[in-house]
Amino acid sequence: MKTNKHITKVREWMRGNDVDAVIVTNPANQFYLSGFKALIYSRPILLIIEGKDTAFIIPGLEEKHARADAEVDKLYVYHEYPEGVKGAEDPTELLKNHLAAKHSKGSKIAFDLAYASAALTESIRATGFELVDATEQISKMRYIKDQYEIELMEEAGRLVGLAVEATLRAAAPGVTELEVDAKGNAVLFSETVKKHPNATLDLTVMTPSGNVRTVMPHVFSNTRKLQEGDVVIHSRQVGFNGYRAELERTFIVGEASDIQRKAFEAARKAQEAALEVIKPGIAAKEVDLVARKVLEREGFAKYAIHRVGHAIGVFSHEEPYLRFDSSLQLEEGMVFCIEPGIYIPEVGGFRHSDTVIITADGYRFITDFPRDLESLTKY
Repeated sequence: MKTNKHITKVREWMRGNDVDAVIVTNPANQFYLSGFKALIYSRPILLIIEGKDTAFIIPGLEEKHARADAEVDKLYVYHEYPEGVKGAEDPTELLKNHLAAKHSKGSKIAFDLAYASAALTESIRATGFELVDATEQISKMRYIKDQYEIELMEEAGRLVGLAVEATLRAAAPGVTELEVDAKGNAVLFSETVKKHPNATLDLTVMTPSGNVRTVMPHVFSNTRKLQEGDVVIHSRQVGFNGYRAELERTFIVGEASDIQRKAFEAARKAQEAALEVIKPGIAAKEVDLVARKVLEREGFAKYAIHRVGHAIGVFSHEEPYLRFDSSLQLEEGMVFCIEPGIYIPEVGGFRHSDTVIITADGYRFITDFPRDLESLTKY
């Protein structure tokens, strides 16, 4: 993980706004700025960024992990068992003591306030510090991916493509949603072990099937058996060393009905239209609009219940979002998942998703997999 450039951006913002320290509480932000990602966050973990130093306040059971992975100058460790007590064991008290020792009352202390608890921030405010919100600033820092981040996401895209292909090959009448997921998972794990010693992999996967479950955009796979004529949405995200790519494909088990074919084509054309206009300088809402116009023309707009896309990086869904009300202009280096979807009661859901990076003159695919119904049926 290479976080020095990210910390430098934070410090530039601090200097420009007379901020003395930034306290980062959001796990994705912490990983972006330090390279450390815990599995469980039920115990508070706080990242401190100051003019010259960085530190973590961390629970004792994460100490070894943090010493191995966290790119920080200092660790403050708190414990929850009698043998480990060495003074202040409350993370808020540790933070208050640290700030009091290094900064005078009235100093500006920034938090990612959208994620920090009110109890924590009000406790710091009560000690005499001025609180500043760094949520938007840190979020914007994550908009543009550097070459190192892009390379990780491109490998995540390659891996997710292998897993989706294996899943589609396994899909057949009588096979459960969980079983087809498992086939893709096995290929994903095997390829990662073979090509990347000591790499970290995380994933999300869902394969709702049938005309009831596919109209729920986010639902866990279960033991339902695929049936002839089912519409299926296979959705995968793979995180490779912390950076993610998403690939989703809708397909039909066997022969598609007329309405399934029409709905499939409408969703596919909407994604294609969105991709055709993506480039630096276009407003996010324009990308959403062109996809919705396709769905209106095809007669399915009333079934489109979400935005056309979202950014992706160290987190599964992150800003900026490609929404109908966003005037944000796309920039080179942003990475998006383009995923217009329609969800028709008693017919099913239809959604492809691809991860793309904005380039100087348009975009290029991080995930690239067949999109037409005939090709997907051949698997």
